[in-house]
Amino acid sequence: MKKDSNDYVIRVLDSPLKVNASEWNALLAAQSPGEAANPFMRHEYLAALHESGSATPETGWTPRFITLWQGKTLAGACPLYLKAHSYGEYVFDWAWANAYQQHGLHYYPKALAAVPFTPVPGARLLARTAAERTLLVKALLAWCGDEKLSSLHLLFTADEDVAACEEAGLMLRHTVQFHWTAPPAGYRDFDDFLMSLNQEKRKKIRQERRKVHDAGIHFRWSLGKDISQADWDFFYRCYERTYHEHGNAPYLSRDFFRRMQDTMPENWLLFVAEGTPGGERRPIAASLIAVNAPPSSPGAAAPPLAAYGRYWGALARVDCLHFEACYYQPLQWCIEHGYQRFEGGAQGEHKMARALLPVKTTSAHWLAHPSFADAVERFLEREGAGIQSYMDDLERRNPFKASPK
Repeated sequence: MKKDSNDYVIRVLDSPLKVNASEWNALLAAQSPGEAANPFMRHEYLAALHESGSATPETGWTPRFITLWQGKTLAGACPLYLKAHSYGEYVFDWAWANAYQQHGLHYYPKALAAVPFTPVPGARLLARTAAERTLLVKALLAWCGDEKLSSLHLLFTADEDVAACEEAGLMLRHTVQFHWTAPPAGYRDFDDFLMSLNQEKRKKIRQERRKVHDAGIHFRWSLGKDISQADWDFFYRCYERTYHEHGNAPYLSRDFFRRMQDTMPENWLLFVAEGTPGGERRPIAASLIAVNAPPSSPGAAAPPLAAYGRYWGALARVDCLHFEACYYQPLQWCIEHGYQRFEGGAQGEHKMARALLPVKTTSAHWLAHPSFADAVERFLEREGAGIQSYMDDLERRNPFKASPK
């Protein structure tokens, strides 16, 4: 516990469960309508990761949540983890860790402000004011220095976080994701959306959808509490199998999704693909999409409606089934339900062919070792120029029809 000159008190907590859920969520709601609706920074989500054993010291995620207090009021908070590895982050620093090792230095443990396994941009520095957000950054840096950690990393940050991190002298790093955004007037239906694409991309999408249809695959969707226990169980079978096929254990446990079903059902949308392999109709694949929800309090500002591609798996192989389950079905649902944005997750240039456009995301970094900090800063300058060149190249391959001159 530390006190600064403005009588703020910093408390470092070793579990998200030691933060009051309603106070945390109230602080999240104070950021902006969009952040208030972001399901991944809700206390229920972070608590489920911890309680289910998905993000704990045993899996390399040791919680050290930084909280800022003014009297008995929670004025700021940040989800911070000590990391013993760089898995589950999606902003890759393996080369930095290797460089440390080659020079006989320890890169791990490091400090990470992020949502485990969740590359969705959003607020990481929850605070009531910009000044308190700056205090929170300074508290993070001071704590990392006291603990003699190699580095601090804030991943997929909101613009307000970026400003506070820049003011504190952190280095910025950019990566590229692919998001779909509806025009202000929306689309009448999926065909109307297809007509906004150039002929090559429109033809490709229709061909891919036809392959799934001709294979006898049909989809059904369920939202929130309408997702049955049997469907949750089936989804996890698919999700787990997909990880095992790639030689890995899944990051998230069945208990994590059980907690999502119990505490945040309104934030989940499930698509189930049914087919007839062997002649009998049965479920063969599933994709689970997160959605934000309208504000629960009367008079609260409505957030832009957004959906987030998250998890999928299949028990049978069907050509183009992944594209249908993870892109076309969710996009069709978004269009029909007035959702303005669909985020496709980390990486994946192939998403551009499905009308998800490149979006630059930002992380912020501090390294304690001066020489390594200088080397990383030079690297980030070169990498940043490459990212901008990549974005320019992607823009030239825009899948939408050219606007009339």
